[in-house]
This record gives sequence, C-alpha cells and structure tokens, in this order.
Amino acid sequence: MYISIGNDMAVRESAVIGIFDMDNTSTSVRTRRFLEMAQKEGAIVPCDDLPKSFIVTMEYGMMRVYESTLSTATLEKRMK
Repeated sequence: MYISIGNDMAVRESAVIGIFDMDNTSTSVRTRRFLEMAQKEGAIVPCDDLPKSFIVTMEYGMMRVYESTLSTATLEKRMK
C-alpha cells in the first residue's frame, strides 16, 4: 500500500522507517548531521514549501528522506 505524503508524492508503506517532526527533531545535533549527510549524498527529496516533517524510507537498499508539508499526525493517520 502507498501513503500520500503531499506534493503529488507517495511512498510505499512497507519502506517507511520513520516519520519525524521537523521542528522537534531539527534541534538535535545528531538529526542535523543526519540531514546534512543525506543532503550531501543526494538522498533528500525536497518539497515545494516549508517542510513540517520528513519521512525516512529504505527500499532496494537505498535510503531516501522525503520532506513533506504535512504534519506527522496527518501522515500517521494516513498509515492506519
């Protein structure tokens, strides 16, 4: 099953590792380093507007980080 994450994008539910709130997690040094590393590797799929959350996926041995304008609560509801 696929989950719509906004901006006409969808990810496979089985590939989702985690859904994270951008405001709460970006204050952590480790999360900022993780996002910087993903940016350098070209693993971030940006959204058109200011992101509220990001979704980490692992599929076919590749990690991807999708930015989303949707809140974590909305994304969690879509997973159920």
